[in-house]
Amino acid sequence: MSSSFSTHQLENGMKIMLKEIHTAPIISSWVWYRVGSRDEVPGQTGISHWVEHMQFKGTPQFPSNVLDKAISREGGLWNAFTYLDWTTYFETMPADKIDLALSLEADRMVNSVFAPDEVNSERTVIISERQGHENEPLFQLGEAVRAAAFRVHTYHHEIIGDMADLETMTRDDLYQHYRAYYVPNNATMAVAGDFDSAVMLERIRGLFEALPAGVEPPRKARPEPPLRGEHRLVVEGTDDTAFIQAIYHAPRAVDDDFFPFMVLDSLLTGPSGLNMFGGGISNKTSSLYKKLVEGDLAVGVGGGLPATIDPFGYEITITVHPERKPDDVILALDEAIERVQQEPPSAEAVERAVKQARALFAYGSESITNQGFWMGFSEMFASYEWFNAYLDRLSAVTPADVQRIAQTYLIPRNRVLGTYLPTNGATA
Repeated sequence: MSSSFSTHQLENGMKIMLKEIHTAPIISSWVWYRVGSRDEVPGQTGISHWVEHMQFKGTPQFPSNVLDKAISREGGLWNAFTYLDWTTYFETMPADKIDLALSLEADRMVNSVFAPDEVNSERTVIISERQGHENEPLFQLGEAVRAAAFRVHTYHHEIIGDMADLETMTRDDLYQHYRAYYVPNNATMAVAGDFDSAVMLERIRGLFEALPAGVEPPRKARPEPPLRGEHRLVVEGTDDTAFIQAIYHAPRAVDDDFFPFMVLDSLLTGPSGLNMFGGGISNKTSSLYKKLVEGDLAVGVGGGLPATIDPFGYEITITVHPERKPDDVILALDEAIERVQQEPPSAEAVERAVKQARALFAYGSESITNQGFWMGFSEMFASYEWFNAYLDRLSAVTPADVQRIAQTYLIPRNRVLGTYLPTNGATA
């Protein structure tokens, strides 16, 4: 596979990342904005996600009823995502049709309309989405655990926002958020696929370089203080199943501890990819699966360590066996963690975990769309060098590193532990 990678800076501060991949006549174009739920304040939680929705409501040049048809007619696909630290928009198109995607993104960076009737219509959609989440036990539990784990930092609230804010935010609130953060100097464009870099760069310059830079967007620095002890909470609901979720305060993606933590997660709950498009690998070899699921204490277990700008959390979520009590499951969870703390895993186990993580990473990096994703994604919390060094950093992890991470982070006073209890009393 022939490929070349280059980075460029436009005069207005916008970063451009280009990667030629000539395996198929396809191009994937991504625009990443450094804005997510981390940048929101009380009264405006959920605003980044709502603004993302409004970006599909059209501009004078690209009315909303034209966009979907235009992309699909040209054989393309597009979507957008809002996360803790970022919002991103992408189009994957036949190579000779990519101009439509580039023109669209340049246009909606500055010309989205935010028509009042569209804002009100989308308010109904997002409130309905929030209400749907509220019917899900794991959302109820996860929101409570997250709020307790992050009392000060803006990772406190869910990306979709609080209902009180969704009901009261105005069109002007949304538009001001858009104008503050959707500026070229707060954006990175990543393009991967079948193109000539010099030609592509000139296309991008012609569309984006004249867009005016904005003032540096506001950032709230509110570091989360250490927990003063284990925090346990209970959420009650009408679902028949009991759940357990633990959040342990965890390192940033750029911290050295992140990589051995990823290996520890693979050993405990199974490998998890950071790429939202990656496939899954069975977690049946993981220690918590063997202890909890095969031990008939749980019917499911999973974990994950997101890559974030600020220290976030390592989550373990367990679906309790209907004939078991949550306290028995928590005891078994702690026993499994204590085992790693007291005795490092074998070199073979670490090697297998790294091998699984490498396989998942490879699977989640192979398509042109995924290549475009990784370029911009890694830039949001670190750099593309972080992505390129990922496998080497994982391979360097030792059993002693994994034990140290378990001893340092997976301790009761560093966690919030939540239990969802059915109100029918079956597991109480």
